Amino acid sequence: MRGALLVAGTTSDAGKSALVAGLCRWLARRGVSVAPFKAQNMSNNSVVTADGGEIGRAQAMQAHACGLAPSVAFNPVLLKPGSDRSSQVVVLGRVDGTVSARSYYERKSALLDVVSDTLADLRKRYDVVVCEGAGSPAEINLRRSDIANMGLAQAADLPVIVVGDIDRGGVLAHLFGTVAVLDAADQARIAGFVINKFRGDPGLLAPGLDQLRALTGRPTFGVVPWADGLWLDAEDSLGAVADGVLGRPAPPQGSQWLRVAVIRLPRISNATDAEALACEPGVAVRYATEPSRLHDVDLVVLPGSKSTVDDLAWLRRTGLAAAVVEHAKAGRPVLGICGGYQMLGCRIADPHGVEGGSADGLGLLDLEVEFDAEKHLGNPNGVAWGHAVSGYEIHHGRVTRSGDPGLIGSEGSVAGAVVGTHWHGLLENDAFRRELLARVAQQAGRTGFVAAPDTSFAAERTAQLDLLGDLVEQHLDTTSLEHVINHGAAADLPIVTSGLAGSPR
Repeated sequence: MRGALLVAGTTSDAGKSALVAGLCRWLARRGVSVAPFKAQNMSNNSVVTADGGEIGRAQAMQAHACGLAPSVAFNPVLLKPGSDRSSQVVVLGRVDGTVSARSYYERKSALLDVVSDTLADLRKRYDVVVCEGAGSPAEINLRRSDIANMGLAQAADLPVIVVGDIDRGGVLAHLFGTVAVLDAADQARIAGFVINKFRGDPGLLAPGLDQLRALTGRPTFGVVPWADGLWLDAEDSLGAVADGVLGRPAPPQGSQWLRVAVIRLPRISNATDAEALACEPGVAVRYATEPSRLHDVDLVVLPGSKSTVDDLAWLRRTGLAAAVVEHAKAGRPVLGICGGYQMLGCRIADPHGVEGGSADGLGLLDLEVEFDAEKHLGNPNGVAWGHAVSGYEIHHGRVTRSGDPGLIGSEGSVAGAVVGTHWHGLLENDAFRRELLARVAQQAGRTGFVAAPDTSFAAERTAQLDLLGDLVEQHLDTTSLEHVINHGAAADLPIVTSGLAGSPR
């Protein structure tokens, strides 16, 4: 088996990342040498690779599905939005400036060479490369400079399948319209469709799929059912509904629940840090965007932020800052991670204009931070509360003074029930997480809470990847997909102009 495939979507969050991971897992379990690829990702959820670069977290998850360590080659261009109008550009793992939407539009053509060369190298090293598109190929206003959807498909000679989320409604129109708005050359690369998140009677959907094939000349390769167990490693924080419960909390092992509120910052980054807590029985993790959500919780988590100073100002405007301070001053636990850690200190200085200004922090830690012009990336190891831990760091902020004891050697801070660290992924360390939960329960007076002794976050992630592989194997026409990967889209696919006549021309 040898070839490549691009998975495009009718919309953002249609299921592209999950389907790519499922295809990678299915192929890897068959012994195929497979790698993921996303030419351009826009996300503030990222990880640090073993080769010292930064890529989207979804591509790291897809790499794990392949049995590979994450690499900058799997996501050569990463955009990290700092505002509604600008994004930091990361090329092959390293920051390469900040762009507006318009200036990036003009720059993308130069990045096509980087993207194409990286993909070509992967195709030499692996039997199959499963590519993920970005947004939707139906964004024809951006087609001329596209490097992630049909522009990549044309440059790299890729067949394309389009996935649509039926849970959003109108999926048949979305699939038809996605093909119909493309020009003839792009349409010729669309091999067929996949429908995602289906619940109900498949028999009721079948006539629609038959009509879709009649209208487009293209098959639907399968209908993936809704799966409650798929919630880890969401592509970005948009999947985390404001004030919604994270995960599927199992009943407590003791007599009491532990309640956690994660502040849903406007520019939240690495929101997935809290997912390890949500894997624990008896731990209910909820996102919060207004102060009333904090009044009865046991632990408040301030997560990372791509715009720490702006998000700190938002905390103050909404009243959440005062609620966090009140929570901490009552002796109840607060955990700050990366940008959230910096917010807990006394002062954030920005002499290089990284975020456009300095700010006073919440004053809950005796800490001062200064933004360096260069971003710090790392995969550190250490010991916290007697437990070996590892994590990853992605931040401009550098601690210039700390008067509190460290959490991991000299890294991080502990001041009573307030804890902070620059390390992402720290909560994925099982023994440390159990220790943290035990301390939180004691400080919050939840004497009936019992931390589970055997929760393994790594095992939870592996189980989810296996579930994705199972969904592909059981619900998609893998024989036809294998043919598309090996031989490309069929040569005689019709050009779709209108559905009114009942058949394509």
